[in-house]
Amino acid sequence: MERSQLGQLLLSGVPGPELDSQTAATFRRVTPGGFILFGRNIKSALQLRKLIDDLRDLSPVEPIITIDQEGGRVSRLREIGSEPPNAQQLRDKGDAGLILRHGKITGRLLRLFGFNLDLCPVLDISFDDEADNSLRGRCYGKTVEQVIALAGAFNDGLRAEGIASCGKHFPGYTCAKIDAHHELPDIDRTREQLDAAELAVFKHFIDKIDSMMTCHAFYPALESTRTPASLSRAVVAGLLREEFRFNGLIMTDDLDMGAILNHYGLEETIRLAITAGNDLAMICHRIPNVEDAWKTLERLPSAELDRALENIHRFKAKMAPPDAFSEAEFQRRDAEVWQLRVDTLGEEKARERSPENGKRSPVETY
Repeated sequence: MERSQLGQLLLSGVPGPELDSQTAATFRRVTPGGFILFGRNIKSALQLRKLIDDLRDLSPVEPIITIDQEGGRVSRLREIGSEPPNAQQLRDKGDAGLILRHGKITGRLLRLFGFNLDLCPVLDISFDDEADNSLRGRCYGKTVEQVIALAGAFNDGLRAEGIASCGKHFPGYTCAKIDAHHELPDIDRTREQLDAAELAVFKHFIDKIDSMMTCHAFYPALESTRTPASLSRAVVAGLLREEFRFNGLIMTDDLDMGAILNHYGLEETIRLAITAGNDLAMICHRIPNVEDAWKTLERLPSAELDRALENIHRFKAKMAPPDAFSEAEFQRRDAEVWQLRVDTLGEEKARERSPENGKRSPVETY
């Protein structure tokens, strides 16, 4: 296997709103399989499209270009436009048609900038809407049936517009009592409890979603050692791939989160992520370390590398090209987001943004 192919197993963040020469040179050497963008990368509509075009021009292999565009506080494009309602606001409105519309609007907006994957929908069940585990406002339901119906509507709308979807956070994160951005949560649920709730949702979406994101939490019912699900072969290869027979792309959540950084070095993290059965290892913030991660991949079993490359190739074969960009078209599509917000929240409440005061969660600021 050529070393140049191995970078396809990495999903990298980007430092800022423009590509500096050093970062561009690194990306040309490594050829990451994809790039994930955050608020730090977004200053204007035209600038964002140029950045994505520049990233696409770096590689002979079309890259995955992705983002977390959910709604509410986890809406990276609110930096330059309207903030869509979040999943809980749409859920409380009780109109699946609005959620289908949200998926379609989101797909059209992302296609305009050159994205081909949205890291949505969240498939976690909300057992407690006020839980301090980074998921506040992001869950489509309090029951299996509600999440399936409403997250399914968003998923259908998004995919209908040519944007691939990602179910997160496998195998079900909302019983976490702490935020994995800071430390590894223990989720003490029995296999029977997981099967009846969290896993029932993910199992429903096995053939309806393009990719899955594995999360950084420890599930004693699924893994005998205190290993995060994202690095566990029992969870990723055993449960998701073999037992549930998921054939789409599997990626880790951000490997720069405290749940991982506090316990593993970079080389061990990359080795465990890929040998667990993930196809893409996500490095969002330690961007200079992407090259070290690339070198680590050379030392992994060829069977694991071939498996991941095959899944990435299959995913990329289905990616849709960008729409033509214009500022006027961005304004039209952003107006659709605003109207959805008004129709969901009402005119007065629509003018209120998500809380900006005080310390913001890492999920908002990353």
